Amino acid sequence: MNGRALHVLDPGPLTLVEDAGRAGLAHLGVSPSGAADRTAYELGERLVGNPRGRAALEVLLGGLTVRAEGDLLAALTGARCPAAVDGAEVGYAAPFHLSHGATLRLGTPTEGLRTYVSLRGGIEMPPVLGSCSRDVLAGLGPDPVDAGMVLVVGPADPAVLPGVDEAPVVTPAGDVAELVVLPGPRTDRLSEPGALTGGVWTVGADSNRVGVRLAGAAAAGLVRHTDVELPSEGLVSGAVQLPPGGELVVFLADHPVTGGYPVVAVLTDESVSHAAQLRPGQQVRLRWRGRAPLPAC
Repeated sequence: MNGRALHVLDPGPLTLVEDAGRAGLAHLGVSPSGAADRTAYELGERLVGNPRGRAALEVLLGGLTVRAEGDLLAALTGARCPAAVDGAEVGYAAPFHLSHGATLRLGTPTEGLRTYVSLRGGIEMPPVLGSCSRDVLAGLGPDPVDAGMVLVVGPADPAVLPGVDEAPVVTPAGDVAELVVLPGPRTDRLSEPGALTGGVWTVGADSNRVGVRLAGAAAAGLVRHTDVELPSEGLVSGAVQLPPGGELVVFLADHPVTGGYPVVAVLTDESVSHAAQLRPGQQVRLRWRGRAPLPAC
């Protein structure tokens, strides 16, 4: 141990250790996992000057309280929440110092779900299949963070330095979130592709890091039935699947590697990160990137 660590006083509702994930293992039945909001995670890592792949904390709905051992450089990204070090407010998307013995407290974000706490040097955990990420579906990786844990912070890479003091962050405007989709391998199963993007969907309460469930009136009659049974096919982050129940499922970081229902669309990379911040009850609109696909004959 190099003398730098975080002592967890309160983990909040759910805090996980996440990094860039386990790419390239789908043929073994292992999903990529990693940070659900990849855009926010990568921004935080750049702000503290970490090389690619260091582990950060993914904090669900705030509530995290930690005490620093040693002097640390940190940054907060993702869902914006009130945050203070020893009672003094700290900024968002900007590096700040945690001196030895200082306490960082995160409040509840007003929008979004997941706040990322990035630390220069990253959180050190024994890797599982090449990653320190927690996969909630497979149960791989380190256990969720709990009170009393001591999270060791790794050594900083002197060859990589923070390049900016503050990063501009654009907050999506409007009451209805917009996710951009591309045609999926089974777009031909849609009876009318325009119906997918013509209405408003609502985020279901049973959404998590595996996927976001979307319910909406547009689901009625959306699938074009055929006599051909669909075989199980590979899935990627952002895949939009349409099960028989009529709710759309948008798969996130901890998705399974295969599925037997039609993948009618796939989110763009940026929209996958937006989907990871959607709250239950929030309204969502899908939009085809470019022209909508033509209906199947």
